Amino acid sequence: MNLLNISGSPHVHSDESTKKIMWRVNLALVPMLLCGIAFFGLNALLISLVSVACCCLFQWLIEKFILKVPTTVCDGSAVVTGLLLAFNVPATADMIWLVAIGALVAIGIGKMTFGGLGKNPFNPALVGRVFMLISFPVQMTTWPTVGKWFPMTLDTTSGATPLGIIKEGLTHEGATVQSVIEANDLPSLTEILLGHIGGSLGEVSAIAILIGAIYLLCRRVITWHIPVSFIGTAFIFSGILWLCDPTQFIDPLTTILTGGIMLGACFMATDMVTSPMSKTGQLIFGFGCGLLTIIIRNWGAYPEGVSFAILLMNAVTPLINRWCTPKRFAN
Repeated sequence: MNLLNISGSPHVHSDESTKKIMWRVNLALVPMLLCGIAFFGLNALLISLVSVACCCLFQWLIEKFILKVPTTVCDGSAVVTGLLLAFNVPATADMIWLVAIGALVAIGIGKMTFGGLGKNPFNPALVGRVFMLISFPVQMTTWPTVGKWFPMTLDTTSGATPLGIIKEGLTHEGATVQSVIEANDLPSLTEILLGHIGGSLGEVSAIAILIGAIYLLCRRVITWHIPVSFIGTAFIFSGILWLCDPTQFIDPLTTILTGGIMLGACFMATDMVTSPMSKTGQLIFGFGCGLLTIIIRNWGAYPEGVSFAILLMNAVTPLINRWCTPKRFAN
C-alpha cells in the first residue's frame, strides 16, 4: 500500500520572482517616463538617468563594502526606486545634481539601513523625496511650465502647479476657487488628463499613469484595493468639502487628477513591502492615505500631501497587519 507523503509548506509553487515583479513595475513606469520626456525634454531624461544610476550605485556600494552581502542590484528594485524618485521631483536643471542626494537618502536611509528589499518599513523613494522637500524647498517647489510637445532643451520657464496657485490664491481676502482659476488661466480637465500642467516629472499625465496601473493589475503585480480606496476616499472627502463650500474647495475630479494622487495611489502606496498584507488591511490603508492627503492639502502648509500621507500610513502598516490577521482554521 502506497502512503501519501506530504511535504512541508509552501505547497503552491510559481515561477514568479522578485526580479520579474520589479522589472514589470519598471515596464509599467515607461509611459510616464515617455510623457515626462515629451513635455519637459532632456531635463526629464537626465534626471531619470541620474536618479536610476545613483540608486543602483549606492545600493551596490552599501551591499559590497558595508553589509558585505551578495549584490541585488540586478533584481530591478533599485531601478524602481530611482524612477519613482525622479518622478517625484520637478524637471528643472537644478534637480540633476540634487536628485543624486535624494537617491543616497532613499537607498542608504530608506532601504539599506533596514537590511534591504523586503525589510524597509517606508517607501524608499518617498523618504528621499520628503528629505529633498524639507532640505531644499526652493528647488523642490520650482516647477517647469509645459509648453509644447518634445521641447528638446535644458532651459525651462518656471511656474507653480495648479494646486499651489489655488492654495496661494485662496489666502487673499475674498478670493474663491473659481476666481483664482479664471485669473490664472489654469488648465482644463482635458489638458490635465493629457499632461499639459506643471508638476513633478511623473505625475503630469493621468492617462499615462492609468496605462501603467492597468498593466500591473493585469499582470497581478498589484490589486485594486489600495488604488480604489485611496482615490475613492480622496474623491468622496473632497466632494463633501466641495459641496459644503465650492468657493473654498476644489471639485473632486480636479482634486484626484492634479498633484500626486494618481501616481501615489497606483505606484507608491501599492508597494507590497510597505503596505498591509490582507485585503481588508489594504482597504484601510488606502482610506487612510486618501483622508490624510485631503486634510494636508486643505489645512496643511503644503498644497500637496500624498508623500506625507503614504509615509504616515507606512508607519501604521504593522498595526493594520496585526489588527487584520486572518482567522486560523485550527489551533
